[in-house]
Amino acid sequence: MTAPPNLASVAPDTPEARRYNRIRRWLELSNFVVGSAFLVVLLATGWTGWLRDLAYRWGFQNYTLAVFLYLLLLLLIGKALGFGLDYYGFRLERRFQLSTQRFRSWIWDEAKGFLVSLILASIVVELLYFTIRQSPQHWWVVTWALFMGLFIVLAQLAPVVLFPIFYKFEPLDNEDLRRRLVQLSERAGSGVRGVYRWKLSEKSRKANAALTGIGRTRRIILADTLLDNYSPEEIEAVLAHELGHHARHHILKSIFVQAGITLLGFFLANWTLHYAVDHHMFDGISDFANLPLLVIVVSALSLLLMPALNAYSRYNERQADQYAFESVVSVEPFISAMNKLAAQNLAERAPSRWVELLFHSHPAISKRVAAAEEWNRTQNVELQAETKTLI
Repeated sequence: MTAPPNLASVAPDTPEARRYNRIRRWLELSNFVVGSAFLVVLLATGWTGWLRDLAYRWGFQNYTLAVFLYLLLLLLIGKALGFGLDYYGFRLERRFQLSTQRFRSWIWDEAKGFLVSLILASIVVELLYFTIRQSPQHWWVVTWALFMGLFIVLAQLAPVVLFPIFYKFEPLDNEDLRRRLVQLSERAGSGVRGVYRWKLSEKSRKANAALTGIGRTRRIILADTLLDNYSPEEIEAVLAHELGHHARHHILKSIFVQAGITLLGFFLANWTLHYAVDHHMFDGISDFANLPLLVIVVSALSLLLMPALNAYSRYNERQADQYAFESVVSVEPFISAMNKLAAQNLAERAPSRWVELLFHSHPAISKRVAAAEEWNRTQNVELQAETKTLI
């Protein structure tokens, strides 16, 4: 019978970590409530139709230009309504000494983020309503296929186009560590195109690492806050976990899961639009004043599926941890890295069951460390048994 996991290697959550994470959760909920209320008010008052008419006037009655202007108005109003919460989030990170970013830099990032969101949202929304006008009966299937292709393209372009807008990257100058990480990635069957130092310390004291991109843009990025404070063995353990996602085909599986959810979302959106048109809420399904309704449908579906998706994500994370245990010489660097990351990022090591179920896409640090210790004990028992057999 297997002994229960020992949690002795995990320090309890500090009051500061509990307070920080509690505030973060309330902040996320507040952002969701404000955004949802804005969309509901637009529909309930008919203001969405007024904004549509305004967009038509400003766009010289051109449909494509009017769609863009309507979207621009929505994003500007939404940003204005949520700016106070965004600023509070910025101050929260400063208050808990997790951010090194100055206000001017934060404002500049907010402006860049808005422009990037506007460009991406414009592509998506213009494509959506173009497809609706061209194929009103089958738009949801056609759009689903186009969106999945767009998703894959963005995943490929993100490391070389989007990330550098907000952060600086440079090739890792530690040749020994670079070689070790490339060899680790090759054993996982992941051909990376480079290892990069991610200058996260210019904005944050948190540490992180990732395997980003698809195909020719796949690369390892390591935050300088990780490189400067963790041993090579700890960095290897952290990256081994990231490579575990590739080795266990989590990226491909997640694409299929996302494809299924997106297809369901478009089916529900199509049904909802036709229902709304039948009840004379809009002039037709190509009436872009219905965009807030589409966003509500997608948001409601995401909210309903969040616990299940988080559970699936935690399952994948446990598999990636298992791969890391199998790939490194010792699990001790993994355990020490988990504890250091929890302390540095003010993560909750042992959240309540409900908090983990509803909000966490990763298993609790306490469970991840316990799994590593259990793996170590099992390996030692098996090694002792093999030694006795040889003797």
